[in-house]
Amino acid sequence: MVEELIVFLTSFASVLFLFSLVSRRTRSTVITAPMVFLSAGLLFGPAGLDLISVEFESSPVLLIAEVALVFTLFSDASRINLRALKGSGILPARMLGLGLPLTIVAGTVAALALFSDMTFLEAGILACLLAPTDAALGDAIVSSEKVPLRIRQALNVEAGLNDGAVIPVLTALVTLSIGEAQAHAPGNWLISAVVQIGVAVLVGAFVGLAGGWLVSRAESRKWIGDTYKWIALMAIAFIAWIVTDILGASGFIAAFVAGFSAGAVYRNVVESLVDFTEAEGEILGHLVFFLLGILSYLLIRNFNPILLLYAVLSLTIVRMLPVAISLIGTHLEGRTVLFMGWFGPRGLASIVLLLTVIEDMGNTPGMKTLALAVITTVILSVFAHGISANPGIARYAKHAKNLQEEAPENKPVVELPSRGDAGFRGNSQRTGQNRAGNSEQKQDDHINPPETYGDT
Repeated sequence: MVEELIVFLTSFASVLFLFSLVSRRTRSTVITAPMVFLSAGLLFGPAGLDLISVEFESSPVLLIAEVALVFTLFSDASRINLRALKGSGILPARMLGLGLPLTIVAGTVAALALFSDMTFLEAGILACLLAPTDAALGDAIVSSEKVPLRIRQALNVEAGLNDGAVIPVLTALVTLSIGEAQAHAPGNWLISAVVQIGVAVLVGAFVGLAGGWLVSRAESRKWIGDTYKWIALMAIAFIAWIVTDILGASGFIAAFVAGFSAGAVYRNVVESLVDFTEAEGEILGHLVFFLLGILSYLLIRNFNPILLLYAVLSLTIVRMLPVAISLIGTHLEGRTVLFMGWFGPRGLASIVLLLTVIEDMGNTPGMKTLALAVITTVILSVFAHGISANPGIARYAKHAKNLQEEAPENKPVVELPSRGDAGFRGNSQRTGQNRAGNSEQKQDDHINPPETYGDT
């Protein structure tokens, strides 16, 4: 076990070092960090050189993946500014409030139509796993100034919030599925699901508010150093996650709520998180894609054309049609709607949530198909969205240049902070201060936007 861990860490560290050397050169190409680390995992795993072997049920694998998602959820939620979101609402609100539920429904219908071994609840779980979009894979879109700001911000906000919005639904479906398998009374399933979600929200809110307030007070009295600001914030996420898990509720929901609560009482949360998300958070994300590459041997051994068909549907009709429906009445150009519908990549959240579902549900009849469908979709998304990002931006930019100044796409908006602003994405360029200091000069426009808000 120790030798396997050493080989695993050495292999990952080697790939991380080599990619770091050429990371700037890859920004203008179709090569993305998720592509590199997924391919490296495939190379070193059972499907390639067979130097590393991990299992879905492996505790270290699950722990690494969970930590990555916990910190991502916390960071995403902490950047939410209610005043800014209130004025930026129509596009992201439509995509989250209408497009996301429709995506889950469409994904469920597609799964039931294609996979005969899946129950209704399992099909719903699969749809929830593949509903969240990954901001890391969409970095080129939300960071490109060639794309109108309103469109970039809609995709940015959607990607930052949809994983947190999906997790309560996923938690309820998993609880119902487990209860059904154990022949519990339906009322007990519902009560258990509501209790889990409620406990997670309460714990997350308490830990986030208390922790954020303490960090804010420590900063105002100059008791806390710059480096320890992000350490303290990460500790808040970890505490919320662990305490909630001990209580038998969803630690992911708690981490998301804790991030939102901490950000509500600590105004400099984004600047403080930059230090973590610039390097450590990015490494965790790369590690998850490396693990996915290793585990992809399962897909190679059990490949079925139906899995590929579902993956294609998931990335196209299941995603794009709900987005188009949600944007009816916004008067956006058809090419804009198509652009926004296509760039909904699946990634880290889908992988990690899959691992937790497998741990919770075990070997139910449809679990193997469910896992393979998620793996297939995420792998296809990594390459399809990565390869199409720059060409897609170039083509859409030509169209956007010809739009009237008063076109809906060009409506003025407040630019909200994204993961790219904090270095979460593999190919992003950070425009803030360096890790060594100068933090006092960092602007907090993202935290406290102007009084006049546009519409994102």
